[in-house]
Amino acid sequence: MVRVAEPQEAEVVAGLLHDFNTEFETPSPGVAVLVAHLRALLGGASTIALLAGDPAIAVALVTLRPNVWYDGPVALLDELYVRPELRGRGTGTALLGRACDVVRERGARLFEVNVDEGDAGARRFYERHGFTTTPAGQSDRMLYYEREL
Repeated sequence: MVRVAEPQEAEVVAGLLHDFNTEFETPSPGVAVLVAHLRALLGGASTIALLAGDPAIAVALVTLRPNVWYDGPVALLDELYVRPELRGRGTGTALLGRACDVVRERGARLFEVNVDEGDAGARRFYERHGFTTTPAGQSDRMLYYEREL
């Protein structure tokens, strides 16, 4: 069962996001900071968290932003995490499918995700679900750049 998280579930979402960062040795501001951010964001229209399971065993975090090239928002899958011991059972696929449905219902026509080049498993997962690094009609791969400010 995949559901859209309510603002009062910010602690559950924060715990899963923190565990995700911890597993992959990525800095996390900690659950308390994430809870504070999520309580504010989940009540708005541009941040969506989806939870799988009861109790939750997986999370997808999606943000929507306006874009000049589309009539509706563009969606970005910020995070998708399934507890390690429960992977390989279709939970990630269910989360991603529901996320696609939710953002489509909210008017999005483009769904983006950034994946580390070396994460072959994640790349295969997203490619299997129709995501591509080469836009239709083009031959060059897209690249993602970032700069901390």
